Formats: sequence, structure tokens, C-alpha cells
Amino acid sequence: MNVPTSINPPTMSDGVVDWLTNGTRDERFIDNIFAEMCIRLQQAGIPLKRSTFHVLIHHPQWLGARFMWADGMREAEIALVDFDVRERSEYIGSPANEMQNGATELRENLERNAALGRKHALYDEMRSKGLTDYAAWPLYHTLGKRHLITFATDRPGGFDDSHIAALKRVLPVLALVSEIRIKNRLARTLLETYVGSHASELILAGATRRGTGTTVRAAILICDLRDFTRISDNWPRDDVIDLLNDYFDAMSEPIAKHGGEILKFIGDGLLAIFPLHEPDACANLLRAVTEARQAMTALNARNNGTGRAPLNYGIGVHVGDVMYGNIGSSSRLDFTVIGPAVNMASRLEALTKQLGRTVLLSRAFAELVEPQFELEHVGQHEVRGFSDPIELFAYHG
Repeated sequence: MNVPTSINPPTMSDGVVDWLTNGTRDERFIDNIFAEMCIRLQQAGIPLKRSTFHVLIHHPQWLGARFMWADGMREAEIALVDFDVRERSEYIGSPANEMQNGATELRENLERNAALGRKHALYDEMRSKGLTDYAAWPLYHTLGKRHLITFATDRPGGFDDSHIAALKRVLPVLALVSEIRIKNRLARTLLETYVGSHASELILAGATRRGTGTTVRAAILICDLRDFTRISDNWPRDDVIDLLNDYFDAMSEPIAKHGGEILKFIGDGLLAIFPLHEPDACANLLRAVTEARQAMTALNARNNGTGRAPLNYGIGVHVGDVMYGNIGSSSRLDFTVIGPAVNMASRLEALTKQLGRTVLLSRAFAELVEPQFELEHVGQHEVRGFSDPIELFAYHG
């Protein structure tokens, strides 16, 4: 009588596999799951001393992230990896490099003479820490995406066959568990990148129906670059893109630092709000403007050194109630703010050129920051689309 053999014979990591499958559904973050998995592998009898998990991510600033766990750690150490890493010695010839080039397994005996092994600073570093064996495999996600998982031990003789079998048993389940968390994080990152942190939270919480929204009282800032049509017509395309990115960095970073939310970039302009339910919102808007003007002055000084003309811009600021929510067609929505207060801020930005001021504020806004900030009264002026003249102030901070 033939007794069928088990397709997946028992391994030391079976309990870890069961935990990954059934015990992680309430854990949101993959770094916490990874660290707990390493601890459980140790408790199962696998002599794990160090492990890393490398993932590629879709982020405007970072190529990927590395989670690192070592014996005695309760949480994984997280390091972000920039896009230039592939040109540096720390990457060239590394396990990550080999995996991206198609390797399906790496195993390095760290006890033997270094001259006989793979040549990379990482292996020398692990030897210096007393590690004896190193194993690495790709972690496969859907649509051919490959990430990297590594394990190292300080056990004399390294991992034995049962240890390797147990580690391999974990990989497919970890791939499923990690892909769900990474894609959740990716969705959040992409939304934060394209619509802002607050709007992204509302969208992820279910605010996706057209016409839904809330009324928010906020300070509104609209900024626009001067003479951009001339610049874009006469400059090389790549120079125009670099210019816009530098300009938006100068403007955006102070806004985010002081609690504002950029809702959209409109060509060479931007729209941001500072909700008044946040303490000191109007003062924070002017602090952001001060730092943005300083950053633009520094940018113009750098551009002057390369023969480029200085960049000029105008900023309009108003305060009022806005409708904050989903506007658009049945299949394509924009999460933004609308209302007369937004229109007023836009009109004030347009008036900056006519009145020769860089920053114009409405009286409604000025009353909320005086006398904390010194403002220049520039009189009453007709504003297109509004029946009564509007009293305006300039800010030179």
C-alpha cells in the first residue's frame, strides 16, 4: 500500500505560517508584522540573528524602503532609500542588485575565507558582526513585482537544511500579507501626494460621492507665477520643469510646515487652505508666506548665478466659508474647495500685479492678524465679480 507523501511536510515555521495567515488581520503596518515574524521564527527554533525586508515603493521622493530586524529588537528599523542608490557602491554588487538582475536565491557562507566568497562590503560587515550564514530570496508580488527578504545567523555551521526549509515555507504567505499592507500604504501615499493629507484621509474614509462635502471656514491662499507663458515659450522643456519644481518647493514646504494644505497645483499656480479650526491658522499662513518669500529670494539668487532672470509671483489671501468636497463628472472627481471666498483670493492674486504688491490680503483676513503682523493699508479697490469695493492690505514680511 502506497502512503501519499505530504506536499508540504511540516517545518519549524508552521506556527509562524498559521499566525501570518490568521493572526495578522488586525495589524495595519508591515514593519510590525515583519518584526513579530522574526521573533516568532526565533521562538520556533530557527537561529535567526538578523533579517531585512526591502520593498520598492511608488513615492515621489523614495525608490524604496528597508526594514531591518536584529536579535533583541521588538520593532523593525525603517530606512528610506532614494532613487540615486542604484548608482552607489552600497548597491552595486549587493544582494538587492543581484535580485533585481534576476537571481532567485543567494546563499553566502560567511565562515569561510572572505577571499573565496562574494565581494561586497555588506558581507564583510556581517562577518565582522560574527554572522556565519546569509540567505536571500525574492518576495514575489502580483504582476511580476519582486522585493527582497534576507536572513542571517551566527550559529556555527550556519543554517541547516531544516532551517532553510522553514524559512522558505514562510515566504509565500509573507508575500500575500505584505502585498496587502504595501498596497494600502501605496494608496494612502498616492492620495497624500496628489490631493493632500487631510483630503486623502476623508477619501479613504469613504468621502467619494460626487457632490458630498462639508463647509469649512478657512484662510485661503492662491499663488501664481508671473510671465510663465513667456518662460515656457522660450526655455527648454526640461529647464521649465526644473524651474516649476524649484518654485513649488519654495512655496509648498513652508505651507506644509505651518499646517496648510495644498489642494492643487494649477499650471504655475497653487491653491492652499489653512482651516480655522486649527489654532493660530491665519498667523501660520503669514509665517508660511514669510518663509516662502525667503526661499524664493534664495532661489532667485541661485538662478541669477546661472544667468536666469528672477522669478516674480503674486499671492492673494482671503478668509471665509468654503465648500470642501467632491466636484466633477460622474466618473472623474476633484476634491477641492469652492465658493465666493476662493474667488476673492483669486481676484486678489490677480490684483497684485496691477497694484505692484507681492502679497495682498483682504480686510476680513487682516483683522484676524493685526496687530501681530505689520501690514500696509492700500485702500479700497474694485474687485472683478464683486459689487462693492474691497479694502486691501499688503504684507511685506
